[in-house]
Amino acid sequence: MPLNVIVVMDPIAHIKIAKDTTFAMLLEAQRRGHALHYVKPGGLSLDNGRAVARTAPLQVRDDPADWYTLGEFSQTVFGAGQVVLMRKDPPVDAEFIYDTQVLDVAATAGARVVNNPQGLRDYNEKLAALLFPQCCPPTLVSRDAKALKAFVLEHGQAVLKPLDGMGGRSIFRSGTGDPNLNVILETLTDGDRKLTLAQKFIPDITAGDKRILLVDGVPVDYCLARIPQGDEFRGNLAAGGRGEGRPLSERDRWIAAQVGPEMKRRGMRFVGLDVIGDYLTEVNVTSPTCVRELDAQYGLNIAGQLFDAIEADLPR
Repeated sequence: MPLNVIVVMDPIAHIKIAKDTTFAMLLEAQRRGHALHYVKPGGLSLDNGRAVARTAPLQVRDDPADWYTLGEFSQTVFGAGQVVLMRKDPPVDAEFIYDTQVLDVAATAGARVVNNPQGLRDYNEKLAALLFPQCCPPTLVSRDAKALKAFVLEHGQAVLKPLDGMGGRSIFRSGTGDPNLNVILETLTDGDRKLTLAQKFIPDITAGDKRILLVDGVPVDYCLARIPQGDEFRGNLAAGGRGEGRPLSERDRWIAAQVGPEMKRRGMRFVGLDVIGDYLTEVNVTSPTCVRELDAQYGLNIAGQLFDAIEADLPR
């Protein structure tokens, strides 16, 4: 049955289609005969208690020189027969939260929202990993710079990061003897006012920060190891890391089995786990990536797996 697929994303004119997972989802939805609708950035609202959006008909093409066409914008009322892809990148700021609240109303009206709006609010991507402590390295989250410093000194080397970043931004590696440790902690905690995460440094980062994708709680058979380059310790592709596909290890599958059922229970249908060595470091729920890279390396259709799962849940 053809569906109306409504996508909430960052400006489509600025994406890099070779690496954009949302674009892969749109290509797959269009291939299946679903109608695509693009939400104008900032276009979600409530009108007399109804969730509405400024949308335009969208067509997509796998052409890096000419990848989309938009029709005229008009008001769309959310309801049954719609699948809403909530794919706006972090930061999860106040405006993002408000949009998820609008999408809660959309879901009540019958729209299928992927991922679940409440889950998007509940699961900070750094803190969500700590719901599964059996999978994680030693970690401290605190506003207290002295406590964070003691943690770093206890473990010798640690990674320090804010709770609201993405793409490797504002991530520091520090350790015993680092003359910059105090100022790093002062900056991240904003003088003991902002929660900061400290995590024991995992030397296995040299082999890559693995992105494992879950579809309805089930892992894709291959992960993308994002390998730091040169003198960089961060593996993020946005920070210059090189992506290399690999089959999942037994440990990877064990971690996915710990996390996947809870993600599925909470309506988090498409999730990215970050795993370094044997340890889970993040649970990405807002706009996980790496589909295009894995599809290209292994001949997969991960967006197809997602739409198979979405369509299987629809009323017959």
